[in-house]
Amino acid sequence: MRTRTRFLLLVLSILVPSFIAAALAVAYVYRDAQQAQNRSMAETARAMALLVDNELETRETLLRALAGSPSLERGDLPEFYEHARRAAAAPVSAVVLSTTDGRMLLNTRRPYGSALPPKSATNLAELGARHGVDRTLVSDLFVSLTTGKHDVALQVPVKSQEKIRYVLALSMHATVLQNLLQRQRLPDTWLATVVDRKGIVVARTRDPDHYVGKPVRAATIARLTRPGDQMYESRTLDGIESRVYASTVPAADWKILLSIPNSELRAAPLRAAALLGGLMTLLLIAGLAAARRFANRAIAPIEALGQSAKALGEGTEVPYVPAGWAELDSVARHLAEASTRIRHGQTEMEARVVAAIAATERAQSALLKNQKLEALGRLTGGIAHEYNNLLQTLTTALQLAAFSTREEKVKGLIQTCQRTVARATALTGQLGSFGRLQEARVTTVDICEQLRNAVQLMKGSLRSDVAVEVHCEQDVWPVTVEPLQFDVALLNLALNARDAMPQGGLLRLEAKNVEIDSTHDTLARGDYVLVSMVDSGSGMTPSVMARALDPFFTTKPPGQGTGLGLPQAYAFATQAGGTLILDSIPGIGTRVDLYLARARDDVASAPEIDEGAAPAHGSGTVLFVEDDALVREAVVRALQESGFEVLVAEDGEAALRLLETQGRRPDVVFSDIVMPGLVSGIDLAGILRQRYPGLPVVLATGYTEQQIDLPGVQVLAKPYAIEQLVATLSKTIAQG
Repeated sequence: MRTRTRFLLLVLSILVPSFIAAALAVAYVYRDAQQAQNRSMAETARAMALLVDNELETRETLLRALAGSPSLERGDLPEFYEHARRAAAAPVSAVVLSTTDGRMLLNTRRPYGSALPPKSATNLAELGARHGVDRTLVSDLFVSLTTGKHDVALQVPVKSQEKIRYVLALSMHATVLQNLLQRQRLPDTWLATVVDRKGIVVARTRDPDHYVGKPVRAATIARLTRPGDQMYESRTLDGIESRVYASTVPAADWKILLSIPNSELRAAPLRAAALLGGLMTLLLIAGLAAARRFANRAIAPIEALGQSAKALGEGTEVPYVPAGWAELDSVARHLAEASTRIRHGQTEMEARVVAAIAATERAQSALLKNQKLEALGRLTGGIAHEYNNLLQTLTTALQLAAFSTREEKVKGLIQTCQRTVARATALTGQLGSFGRLQEARVTTVDICEQLRNAVQLMKGSLRSDVAVEVHCEQDVWPVTVEPLQFDVALLNLALNARDAMPQGGLLRLEAKNVEIDSTHDTLARGDYVLVSMVDSGSGMTPSVMARALDPFFTTKPPGQGTGLGLPQAYAFATQAGGTLILDSIPGIGTRVDLYLARARDDVASAPEIDEGAAPAHGSGTVLFVEDDALVREAVVRALQESGFEVLVAEDGEAALRLLETQGRRPDVVFSDIVMPGLVSGIDLAGILRQRYPGLPVVLATGYTEQQIDLPGVQVLAKPYAIEQLVATLSKTIAQG
């Protein structure tokens, strides 16, 4: 046998198995590429189903919070309507309250009290009959009777004493889910579709205006009735042959359909197979021509290429290592680029899912923090209300005693008691830090002047080795706050800064105007005054800073800290229409930023009351409504000695009965806000405005969680001075 023949047989014995192995590798790569594509489609579809499910859970969380509203528990539907209207992002969303038999009570897309449709356009009633109304229900797509647009709705039960009292629904435009799909930025050739239980298109990434509200193909509907996720070949509504992966949205039993054209799916494997096949043909020709030299070098690059293909099939990133053969290097480079693109795509999808989960966790954390502050506010607010009633009795009695005596020694003792009561009033005012903003105590102040006054208060609590600097920009806007709570917030922050600087340091206060004109995590767009307190102390670790705003959390030893300083400052900032932001670096210091909403009014001038002056004088008839017997006894006597004729009622119901039986109407009604029974002071003012339009009303409060929304009704904060009360009643009678 000739050497050439033997060499040819040798080359063929090497190349033919290699060629067969390469063919198997092509088939393996083609199969693995298809499997990788299928896995990628499945993961993408599931991720999008989870995004839609997360969006629905976010809306459900809002509904659950509204279902626990105190106004709804009390049955105060007008107040709940205002609360729900603010919570719903109109006109995209609407909150609907209905009875368990489907009768609609209110709809935030329509004015409260207006005529409502006799029945809902959703299939929630059908779902409730099938699954029960004691669980969260998600409707299919429907056309809203109010807006005429495509909507979907979520419904949760509202329970009272373990019984379902109402059902609460949140209706939102289908464009909310449409925008969610668009934000995923899928390739232009890919199509993501949200389909409800009936096979109706809810949202679609391509040409949604034409297809939303239309059913998918009958064959697709038949497949979607099968349980679990599935993959199949189909044609889209716009006629493109595609491979479709259907994934279920858990909360709604909807389907996410991810469609990729078959031509795109086949292109990459076929291109790789063609390229590899051509490469092997060239390799065979080159081997026959170059014999042993090329045969000895052919095995190693082919094996390396097979390893790269195997690594690609396993989902790992393939590095590009040149072997010196242009053809093999081209395939290896394409494999490396393909593995990089696949890896980046997976990483990007994972990052999006992680970001969505993180956003949900932040929203849940903020909700939990607000719930803690609300519970603390209710507790301290009730205590403040009772103490203010006691202080009102003492204030009035001391003023009457001061008016009734001429002995200087007695007057001195009375003034000492009055100063003590004033101090107790200030301390009691701090209890309201965590509750609702008390409108009777707010005023519009010059923030720089308030800062300078607060510094004098802080210096008494700081050590001599702590230097304090105040820097205010020119023309800082005024803010509307409770001045006492502002001083308390600054004092709490200063005490924290003092404890963080055991060796002394610098405490710097700054105030300047800021405009929020872009998206912010916690602030709406608008004008704010930024008050910053910066210390040079030990700072906080990230774990401590994450819990710093939780009530009762403290790092100080037992007996040296309450854990309420920073939560009080945070509650004050939110009451003032802003927020509190912490920034701390261990070993460098801490910065606390208080964002306070810009006031609409000018700075208010504080009225001056001379406590030693003669008692004020008034005239007319006053109907005094007060449930506390001690306050009632003291204030009635003070009003009578000031020249008023006084009619007395113990609560709102008694006041209404007295007005119905009394032959003449009083000149003014002076009522407490928080009273037992069904009629509070605010309710009484509303009823009097309807029944007796010309009868003026003045309210007083020690603390209340109710929102006072009665234009023209003046509110006095307890404890009030007799001179202030007489002046207010006389002015109100004159204006009336």
